[in-house]
Amino acid sequence: MIEYIRLFWDDAPEGEPTIILYEVDTENARLALRSIDVFADGSTRNIPDLYDGAIEITPIPTVEELNAHVWGEEFHACIIEQAEFEAIWESRFYSVAF
Repeated sequence: MIEYIRLFWDDAPEGEPTIILYEVDTENARLALRSIDVFADGSTRNIPDLYDGAIEITPIPTVEELNAHVWGEEFHACIIEQAEFEAIWESRFYSVAF
C-alpha cells in the first residue's frame, strides 16, 4: 500500500524545504518511493530516489509518530491524496499559501 504524507518543518533553516511530501511504500519497511521538497517561495525539487547516494536508508515515520514529536517539536504531518502529490510532482510548483 502506498501512503502520501505532507510534512511541515516549522522554522526550517534558510535554504531548506519548509514542506516535504513523501510517497511511502508501507509494505516495504516504510521506504520512500519519491519525495518533493517545497521551499518557502513555492518552488519545488522532485526527488525520484530519496536514497540515491545515501549511506544509511531510513524509513519514513508515520504521521502519528511525526505529530507526537518523536522526531522533533518542529515537525508535524498529515496524510494527503495521491492526486495532490502527482499534481505537484508534474507542475513542479506548490500553490498552497504558507
